[in-house]
Amino acid sequence: CPVVLAPKNSSVAMPPPADIVKVAIEWPGAFPKLMEIDQKKPLSSIIKEVCDGWSLANHDQFALQHADSSNFYITEKNRNEIKNGAILRLTTSPAQNAQQLHERIQSSSMDAKLEALKDLANYSRDVTFAQEFINLDGISLLTQMVESGTERYQKLQKIMKPCFGDMLSFTLTAFVELMDHGIVSWDTFSVAFIKKIASYVNKFASDISILQRSLAILESMVLNSHDLYQKVAQEITIGQLIPHLQGTDQEIQTYTIAVINALFLKAPDDKRQEMANILAQKQLRSIILTHVIRAQRAINNEMAHQLYVLQVLTFNLLEDRMMTKMDPQDQAQRDIIFELRRIAFDAESEPNNSSGSMEKRKSMYTRDYKKLGFINHVNPAMDFTQTPPGMLALDNMLYFAKHHQDAYIRIVLENSSREDKHECPFGRSSIELTKMLCEILKVGELPSETCNDFHPMFFTHDRSFEEFFCICIQLLNKTWKEMRATSEDFNKARKRVMQVVKEQIMRALSTKPSSLDQFKSKLQNLSYTEILKIRQSERMNQEDFQSRPILELKEKIQPEILELIKQQRLNRLVEGTCFRKLNSRRRQDKFWYCRLSPNHKVLHYGDLEESPQGEVPHDSLQDKLPVADIKAVVTGKDCPHMKEKGALKQNKEVLELAFSILYDSSGQLNFIAPDKHEYCVWTDGLNALLGKDMLSDLTRNDLDTLLSMEIKLRLLDLENIQIPDAPPPIPKEPSNYDFVYDCN
Repeated sequence: CPVVLAPKNSSVAMPPPADIVKVAIEWPGAFPKLMEIDQKKPLSSIIKEVCDGWSLANHDQFALQHADSSNFYITEKNRNEIKNGAILRLTTSPAQNAQQLHERIQSSSMDAKLEALKDLANYSRDVTFAQEFINLDGISLLTQMVESGTERYQKLQKIMKPCFGDMLSFTLTAFVELMDHGIVSWDTFSVAFIKKIASYVNKFASDISILQRSLAILESMVLNSHDLYQKVAQEITIGQLIPHLQGTDQEIQTYTIAVINALFLKAPDDKRQEMANILAQKQLRSIILTHVIRAQRAINNEMAHQLYVLQVLTFNLLEDRMMTKMDPQDQAQRDIIFELRRIAFDAESEPNNSSGSMEKRKSMYTRDYKKLGFINHVNPAMDFTQTPPGMLALDNMLYFAKHHQDAYIRIVLENSSREDKHECPFGRSSIELTKMLCEILKVGELPSETCNDFHPMFFTHDRSFEEFFCICIQLLNKTWKEMRATSEDFNKARKRVMQVVKEQIMRALSTKPSSLDQFKSKLQNLSYTEILKIRQSERMNQEDFQSRPILELKEKIQPEILELIKQQRLNRLVEGTCFRKLNSRRRQDKFWYCRLSPNHKVLHYGDLEESPQGEVPHDSLQDKLPVADIKAVVTGKDCPHMKEKGALKQNKEVLELAFSILYDSSGQLNFIAPDKHEYCVWTDGLNALLGKDMLSDLTRNDLDTLLSMEIKLRLLDLENIQIPDAPPPIPKEPSNYDFVYDCN
């Protein structure tokens, strides 16, 4: 084919300026316009230019919005998000639209009213529209419709029930979306409105959409207002919520547990135990175990989060006992210690124990308290004055003695008959173990906003913490016996044993056992010998040779390993990651996906309706960001979305997962990673793209692991050969060089 040469005076086509965006603009009944938008020009002048092109007057009554499913308005604040190739729509201004919808939802025609409420539910997701509608006192109009407006249609419900249900559903949806923007305070709502919403929890139990939104509104009320918490607590009972957990809809179950958690979390300290007793009477735990945890379906992330919150709040009931010191003058508390001694030593001969002099009995008690392993043999009450674990340790000991009596007596008698240096004192061990278990389960800490780490086994027993202690105290005694040969110094041995026991517990918990029995069997497979093998294996994998030749070899290999890690990070960015958008209603997850192009030149990203099962193709992601436009990558508190007022109250866990890409003058792309691993992968990958060092903990661990492996591979041929620390000495010069052959 012929080759056409460009004229000599022609110039190479230059890329358009960064401030110029090429878009298509639609208008009903007209062909779309292709035009260039100058981002430096005021938005009002751009809208006027578009209106003039279609000969439309009153340009101040028009606005531009995205033509995708979001329908979000374009404002001076968000106009930088417009990308090349975007499709926009010319439409009525937010103020005009809000005014029209405000009038339409008050129409006397049921069909017109229903259509208006449907549109309102859709538009309310946009904060620009929401602000205009709220300025028209729209929230009050919706609450009035909920409180009294629906009464007009009570007679029509039987013949128009589907229409009535849809109307109420759209009304509640619009209300939830408008309140989500945080423009209006929750403190402004009346008791009549709360009563109405609470009544829908039972009245419309079969209508999933109404039930969902009613539960969401109740949860938000409780979490956002102390006054509303009290009003909601009077209107909704646990008995009304429990039936919704026994259904098959996991989303309704999630909303229900969220409301229970909110009531639990906001209850005054003196009411929490009372509420826990009510939950126990209603058998909430067993219902959740049967209908949620052991249901024949996977538990989604939000359900896992709500179960985790419930688990944390339940264990936090122990905080009061954990922080309560024992009062040596309190006879009821001292009786617990007497009971421990009685069960251990007087089980068979109790009637004869009352005989003898007071001095003889005191001497006997002192001897028994020593056998029980208390530090203070004369007055064991003094052992429980340290907080934590305070009285919680004594509660655990009594539970173990009463409910696992044989195991308790065996442990006490075994240790009282051992040599002093080999004994595992039950009292001191129980106190330390209780403190350790409280640290592991983070008793007293508020639940994280993002954590999903719930343990099914804690929902299998009404006294799960006490049962957990009983299993672990027997493990501690067993591990102590297994380590006895190395226990030359008692205090050092005790510290070593507690470290091993903690490792055994943490490794067993990480497998997420489904029951306490399964947890117990996991521990049996994690004996001290097995822990030593695991440690040795890990130590060998992470062994750090310190000799000079090895260090020099490491230094030589390190650039190759770093390049390998860099390529792995970039490959992961090419695969992409699904990120979750956090909002005030965490359950209604919104997702977006971001991935790097294979040539590492462009970041493709876009919103998703749901979390994808695999990779998302580039062509389905509407937005692009050239890597060359990236100015910086910031993390944690430096991120713009973490500086905003309502950014999850600067939650620590969220801060640790937040990072942002800054581009242009004010452009930003904000991320919250799904977990720490993805956070490290993305921050490393973005820094690598910018030519900066990868500084994450994951990179350091990968570097250590790969360096160790590479060095071991290279040293295989030198096995059993000692590598000297210094190079061999240079030999002396020969007396002559007669052995040299001159080729010339």
